[in-house]
Amino acid sequence: MMKSCDLPDTQNNKDTRQIVIDKVGIKDISHPITYVDRNGNRMPTVGNFTMTVTLPEHVKGTHMSRFIEILNDGPCEFNSGNFDRIINKVRERLESDTAHITLDFPFFRKKAAPSSGVESMMDYQVTLYGVLDKGESEVMMKVVVPVTSLCPCSKSISKYGAHNQRSHITIKAKATKGQTLYIEDLIDLAERKASCELYAILKREDEKVVTERAYDNPAFVEDLVRDIAVELNSDEKISYYRLESENFESIHNHSAYALIENQK
Repeated sequence: MMKSCDLPDTQNNKDTRQIVIDKVGIKDISHPITYVDRNGNRMPTVGNFTMTVTLPEHVKGTHMSRFIEILNDGPCEFNSGNFDRIINKVRERLESDTAHITLDFPFFRKKAAPSSGVESMMDYQVTLYGVLDKGESEVMMKVVVPVTSLCPCSKSISKYGAHNQRSHITIKAKATKGQTLYIEDLIDLAERKASCELYAILKREDEKVVTERAYDNPAFVEDLVRDIAVELNSDEKISYYRLESENFESIHNHSAYALIENQK
């Protein structure tokens, strides 16, 4: 049987076109991961990876199989504070000066309903962005937090009731060097500033609580991003953020939208 070492390695042939490829690798590969949360709990989930490196102008192709080997090389376990280790492993195994990883995964959190105390798992969509370039690593985190928002204008002009909607608050943030930013930090902030947070399971007494809580805390899409930005601006753990809110209007066929971005 012929061994792989006896076969030609076409990827390592010299390329004569003299053009650097900024990113080359694999995209949209699903793989089981274990994410370690703020309290040290290990949460099994499934990640979707895009992994790339820069290809020098003189090399014909990269070794695609090595990206897969990295994911299968022992438990794929990490948190936001040590995610750069897998990025560095990509750079080393692919023998490149740079490495990029984008990882999407659902993050689950157990929440107790506000009155009955019934517990259920709430899911949030998380993305980690990792870059390692010439020895300097950078990790950014994005989380999409679904919440309830209630319209202040509707409340003020109506004799009874007010229209509300489900909203997505998206926070993309980078930690200050030497600091660790946790997914739960961003979720807590978004839910705290919304008219009301969401739950997977609500009993009748819980529905009463969340309905009245939203009514007591009306917020325009502008209010949501401004209130959150005030805290992000004062948080020394965060050096950059991009904050968005999209309110899926219940009485219009469009969304209300607002964005604030700040490089601190």
